Amino acid sequence: MHALPPGVTGRLVSEYRESYSTRVAATPEQCFAVLTDFESYPRWSSPVRECRVLTRHPDELPKHVAFVLDTPIKTIRYTLDYTWDPPNGGEWRLVEGDVAGVEGSYEFAPAKSGCTATCTQSIDLGFWVPGFLRSAFERKALRDSVEEFRAAVEAHA
Repeated sequence: MHALPPGVTGRLVSEYRESYSTRVAATPEQCFAVLTDFESYPRWSSPVRECRVLTRHPDELPKHVAFVLDTPIKTIRYTLDYTWDPPNGGEWRLVEGDVAGVEGSYEFAPAKSGCTATCTQSIDLGFWVPGFLRSAFERKALRDSVEEFRAAVEAHA
């Protein structure tokens, strides 16, 4: 756990978890196919500059995936470890990288005329950021990411 600067009270980034849900005009299977097609991420996810599957599970689903993201702060590199629950979604956690911690999940729930996609994520940048800046940035980044995901799924459905 990282200490706050002297005289500063509040929470660290890793203590905050954001969730965002949207309706997707596709099946959970179609959502899952786009979620696990990491090589396509740079084509539809605006901050993702590079994305490579490093290792795979015995069922050939991606296990370790390396990312390079362009963010307003700087270019960030990290590797995530994935576990899957096909076609309902998956979870990830940080293996290594330029941030102190990342963990999250995607869940796909059948709904009328498609499904509901919910992404939950927690990011620890490794340094203190004022709460109002952190929460606004994280909410917008998560919302944008999920909406870009929805558009990619619907383009392939």
